[in-house]
Amino acid sequence: MSYLYVCEQGASIGVKDNRFQVHYKEGLIKSIPVETMEVIEVFGKVQITTQCLEECLKRGINILFYSTNGAYYGRLISTSHVNVQRQRIQASIANNEEFKLQFSKRIIEAKIRNQSVVLRRYARHSQQDIQRAIVEMNNMYKKVSSVVSIEQIMGYEGTAAKIYFRVLGELIDSEFAFKGRTRRPPTDPFNSMISLGYSVILNELYGKIEGKGLNPYFGVMHKDREKHPTLASDLMEEWRAVLIDSTAMSMLNGHELTKDNFYSDIDQPGVFLDKDGFRRYIKKLEVKFRAENKYLTYIDYSVSFRRAIDLQINQFVRAIETENPDEYHPIVIR
Repeated sequence: MSYLYVCEQGASIGVKDNRFQVHYKEGLIKSIPVETMEVIEVFGKVQITTQCLEECLKRGINILFYSTNGAYYGRLISTSHVNVQRQRIQASIANNEEFKLQFSKRIIEAKIRNQSVVLRRYARHSQQDIQRAIVEMNNMYKKVSSVVSIEQIMGYEGTAAKIYFRVLGELIDSEFAFKGRTRRPPTDPFNSMISLGYSVILNELYGKIEGKGLNPYFGVMHKDREKHPTLASDLMEEWRAVLIDSTAMSMLNGHELTKDNFYSDIDQPGVFLDKDGFRRYIKKLEVKFRAENKYLTYIDYSVSFRRAIDLQINQFVRAIETENPDEYHPIVIR
């Protein structure tokens, strides 16, 4: 299946002869068969014809809209996926405190494990001694297993995250060193990249969750927030370090981007990718999503990370329908 990202300002997307066509200002045209399209993501000032919108609605192809810098605006979706009975089951989980607690433990344990693996990978080529940090994160991991509330889980998760980002900032190329996680706005190149990456994967999860007939706003672990897809946030936790943090680190430490690929704007505080850096990063993320892996414990064959995300949502459906959190096996990298 095809994922189309359009970030060229002034481009237009139409449909002709059963193919989606992207027309760029330079005169170039990209053409993709409509049968293979799954998602279209547009950034900034990109035009979409009415015929294209109709085709996407008929075929259930999501269109996601972002600002030029990657801030999420909204999406065009079909209603063909709605499964009321499944959503009733999903909503009832809100009253199952034991399910929510045990599911949250599994997610956060996997997240901390994955963060530790990422640190070890980048420490191999560094003079930094990260052993103490790994021990501290492992202590947080162990404490999660014995907690009695989701609030406690999130407290230990937050402590582990602070350790993780502090050490990650020491392992990154010195040109891009940072002190920790910053969000709105991101104040350095690494935080700029992962903020954009988290937005992309959150909305990819959103679409796949809806495709299974679930409601992205009925979460399990995170507290409900107005206009925020809480379930997508829950299911994203195990993927943050695996897909986004590692890709950003790889590009910066591998000198695939330079300081010149980032800019600051007086009218819009923060640090952002320029046009060329943005395009390279989105392309790199797509390569990562398509990369094959064998990290899922319940299958014995390789799948792309994108397919793995889909399979994980299937597991979540099974878990809520059986009211058994043990049906869910988060991804843990090695």
